[in-house]
Amino acid sequence: MGGTRGKGQRPVVEVGAHVAYRGQTWQVAALQGQQVYLLQETGAEVSLLLGRLFADPGFEVVGARAPDAVPQWGLFETVPAAAQQRALAWLPHIREVETGWPHPEGSREGQAIRPEYDPERWTLAQRDAAKAKELAALGFARVTRTTVERMRHAYRKQGLWGLVDKRAVPARGRHPTGYADERVVAAVLEALRRQRSRSKGTVKGLQVLVRQILEDTHGRGVVEMPSRSTFYRLVSVLADPADRPGRPARTATAPARASSAAPVVLRPGEQVQIDTTRLDIMAVLEDGSLGRPELTIAVDVATRSILAAVLRPHSTKAVDAALLLAEMAVPHPARPTWPAALHLSRAEVPFARMLSLDERLEGAAARPVIVPETIVVDRGKIYLSQGFVAACEGLGVSVQPAPPRRPQAKAVVERTFRAINDLFCQHVAGHTGSNPQRRGSKTAAEARCTIPQLQDFLDEWITCGWQNRPHDRLRHPVLPKTALTPNQMWAALITISGYVPVPLAGADYLELLPVRWQPITERGIRLDYRTYNHDILDPHRGQRSPVTARDGKWEVHHHPHDARQIFVRLTDGQLHEIPWIHRDHVHQPFNDAIWRHVQTEVEQRGTRDQHEADLAEALDQLLRRTRSSAGTEHETGRREKRRARGTAVQLPDLPGQQCPLDTETTSAPAPDWSESLDDLIGIEVAADAGTSEPEGASMRLLAEAGGYGLWDAEAEAEQW
Repeated sequence: MGGTRGKGQRPVVEVGAHVAYRGQTWQVAALQGQQVYLLQETGAEVSLLLGRLFADPGFEVVGARAPDAVPQWGLFETVPAAAQQRALAWLPHIREVETGWPHPEGSREGQAIRPEYDPERWTLAQRDAAKAKELAALGFARVTRTTVERMRHAYRKQGLWGLVDKRAVPARGRHPTGYADERVVAAVLEALRRQRSRSKGTVKGLQVLVRQILEDTHGRGVVEMPSRSTFYRLVSVLADPADRPGRPARTATAPARASSAAPVVLRPGEQVQIDTTRLDIMAVLEDGSLGRPELTIAVDVATRSILAAVLRPHSTKAVDAALLLAEMAVPHPARPTWPAALHLSRAEVPFARMLSLDERLEGAAARPVIVPETIVVDRGKIYLSQGFVAACEGLGVSVQPAPPRRPQAKAVVERTFRAINDLFCQHVAGHTGSNPQRRGSKTAAEARCTIPQLQDFLDEWITCGWQNRPHDRLRHPVLPKTALTPNQMWAALITISGYVPVPLAGADYLELLPVRWQPITERGIRLDYRTYNHDILDPHRGQRSPVTARDGKWEVHHHPHDARQIFVRLTDGQLHEIPWIHRDHVHQPFNDAIWRHVQTEVEQRGTRDQHEADLAEALDQLLRRTRSSAGTEHETGRREKRRARGTAVQLPDLPGQQCPLDTETTSAPAPDWSESLDDLIGIEVAADAGTSEPEGASMRLLAEAGGYGLWDAEAEAEQW
C-alpha cells in the first residue's frame, strides 16, 4: 500500500491509498473512470468524482511526499544572472541528495547512483554530510551539513526559487513601513501632523512626542517603541521631504568644526565654562513684543552639570554674569510645586553629611552647589569688564579668557547649548528652529511664554532632565562601561574632593550690583527720571558723602532688571534699600529698557512731578496689558479688523495661565470683560488663598535668600 509509485515522483491516487477528504481519512476502495469510492473503518462510504476529491481544500495523499513546487520562473528572472547561476548549480546536488540521481527522470541513461548517495544504504543526514564535503572540495564557500539540509527544505517548499540567495532579490511588493506596528505608524503620522507648520526639530524630539501619543492613546507600556534605527526609517518613509526633521546639511561655505578633546579635570569646579547665546524660542517680552531671549549658562567640566542658567530679554550685561557666580555658589531652592523626587534629599548624594556642613541645603533642589576654581570665558566685554573680574576675585575665582576665534576652547559649553536646543527648546511652544530655513510658519502665533515662565521651565528641566540624564562622557573608573548622570558624577567626586560651603549672604549679592554715584537731595535720589525716597535719608539730605574722590556723591547700587528700588551706602558703611516712590503703584518688576520705552511714548507735559506720575501710570497699564497679551502688534491689528467685521475672535489668555509645552493651540472660552482686571486678579488671589501657602511665605523665602528685596521669579509667581 502507498500513495506513490516510486521515489522522487509526485503522489498518485490508487486503490488502497489513504486520502484526506473533508477533514477525515478515507481509503480508496475502487476506481471506475472518473468515479472514486471511499471507505472508512466505521463503515461509512462515499462515491464522488475525482475532480470533486482533488478540489477539496484539505485533500492530500496520506503518507506521500509533498509534491515539488512549481518553479516560479517569473520571479526567478528578476534576480541577477549570478544568483540564477548559483541556484541552478545547487539544483542537481539537492536532487542527488534527495533521490540519488542528479538529473530528473528521462535523462538518466548511462548513469548510475553513486554509492555515497544511495538511499538504500545511507540515511538522509549521512547524504547531507557527504554532499557538504563534496561541495567544499568544489569551492563552495562555507557549506556545512546544516547548509545542505536548509537548502533541501527550501527546495521542497519553494522549488527552484528556494535556492535563490534572497539578498540578491530586489524589494518588491512590500509595504514601505515593513513589519512595523500599525499603532506606532499611526502615532508617527499624528506626530508629523502636529509638527506641521511648526519649526523643524530633530528626530529625537519627534520620538518623544510619538511616545507621548502612544501613552495617551493606549496607556503606558502597552505599545512598545521601536528601536532607534527602525524609528528613523519609519520617519524617513512617512515624512514629507519638506517636513522631515533632522539637522540641515552642512553647506560648502560653513567652516568645519575643529575637533578638540575636553580638558582633563578631576575635581568639581576645577574648570567651569561660561557662555551666552540666543535661545531658539520666541518669547513675549515686557512691552508685549516678541523676541528671542539670551541664555547664559555655567557648565562644570568635571560633572557636566549646568550650575546656573539665566535668561534675559535683551543683551546680557556684566551684572548678569556677576550674579551667575552667586547662583553657582549657593543652593537652588526647590519650587513648592515640584515633586519630592527633585529635592536634593532624594538625590544619590551623601545628603545627611552635607546638611551637617551647610544648613542651606534643607529644601534645596537636586542640583550641584560648586564654587568654581577657574572660569573659562570668551573675550566678550561683559566677561572682561571690571565688575565681573572684581566679583571673581572676591570669590577667589581665576578668569581664563579663551583664545580668539577658537570656540573649541569652550567645547563643553558649546555642546551643552546644542543639547538644550535638542532636548528642551524644540518642545516649547514658540520654537524657532536652528535657522530661518527650518522655522515654522506659525511660530509667532505659538509664542505665549514670558521670560519668567521660560526661566521656571528651564530650571525645572535642568533639575529633572539634564542632571539625571546619562552623559556619554561621564565614566567612573570602577564602571567604565556605564554612563553616569551629572548628579551621579558629582556625588562620586565630592566623596574624594569634599564639599566646602561658601557663606554667601544677601549683602554679597548687593555688592555684585552695578554702581552709580548720585547726590541725596531734599526729594531723595533721582535716577533716570525716577525718584527714590525713604525716611532713612533724612539725616543725609543735601549733605555731601565722605567720598571726596566722587565729588561728595553717594554710592548707589541698582539692579538693571528691577528698578523698583535702589541701595545706597550711608555713613554706617551698610547698603540700605531705598524704594521708588511709585513702587506700590507698579505691581511688576521692570527694567531700564521698558522704562525708556514708556518714556518715549508719554509726552512730557506739566511739572516734573506730574510727568513722573504719568510715567508710572503708563508703566502700570503696559505691564497689565503684557500679562494677557501673547501676540505681536501685527497680530493685534488683525484681530481688531476681524472684530470690526463681526467675526468671532479668540481673546487672549487671562493673567496667571501657564505657558503650554509643545501643545496645540485650542480655543478657550471668552472671559467676561464686564469685570475689571483688578476684580479678576482679586478673584484669582482669593481662590488661591485656600490652597496655597500663606501670603508671607514667598517673602520669607526672599528674606532667607538675602533679604535685599530683589526681584524673585518664584515669589512673584506665588503672589500672582
